[in-house]
Amino acid sequence: MSNIIINNKFLILRRIVQVSILLLFIASNKFALKILDGNLSSAKVLDSFYMADPYMVLQILASGFVVAIDTLLGGLIILVFYSLIGGRSFCSWVCPVNIITDTANWLRKKLKMYKEDVKIPVKRNMRYWILALSIILSAIFGVAAFELISPVSMIHRGIIFGMGVGWAAILLVFFFDLFVLQNGFCGYVCPLGAFYSLINKISLFKVKHIKDKCTACNKCLIVCPEKQVLVNIINIKDSQIFGSECTNCGRCIDVCDDASLKFSIIKYKNINK
Repeated sequence: MSNIIINNKFLILRRIVQVSILLLFIASNKFALKILDGNLSSAKVLDSFYMADPYMVLQILASGFVVAIDTLLGGLIILVFYSLIGGRSFCSWVCPVNIITDTANWLRKKLKMYKEDVKIPVKRNMRYWILALSIILSAIFGVAAFELISPVSMIHRGIIFGMGVGWAAILLVFFFDLFVLQNGFCGYVCPLGAFYSLINKISLFKVKHIKDKCTACNKCLIVCPEKQVLVNIINIKDSQIFGSECTNCGRCIDVCDDASLKFSIIKYKNINK
């Protein structure tokens, strides 16, 4: 049992964090426990100050609407927070969609579906084009475009306030990742993840690879949802993972039997090596 916990420690920690955040939102709605009141787009913390999704704020600004000072400051707080700890940490440690996509990925392994991937001519940078398109559409139509169709918002609000179209969003994401494209929604589609990837570049916390300990077993590459951030480093050189798509999920660290991967604070002098 202890080995299972040790080999999945960051996965367990992520689930605790994700579920705890959801429970705090639910407790606010059901029991008026005002620790986290609202949803992931906009929340009031401890009934005293606001936090807001900076990508949502950006869409509102593009749409031409005036944004309240509290919301602007709330967006700035989140922007600074994720800039420091790793932008895409939101995707793996907070976003409820991650639980759905990880479940689809787990089921893929159980059903041995890796050799049956549907070949779709899409690239991972498609999410950045969707991000840009969402801002353009917000400006053209005067609404926060992605917020109207965001599975992240639908699922999160559904869990807190009651499922409606939230079920459709869950099934859509789950079946897309299971039958169409491995890690498809987060890895290729989601503009929210793309936004956090952009601020991930300056984050202080990175996964570090230690070449001398690495035996090139490639277990990390098997579990990583963003393999491209690892392939040019594993068994090649000592380096921190500077790829902006890294979600800091820690699964590569969990499965590494060589202790060649760990979380570390960024060392700027090594960036250009």
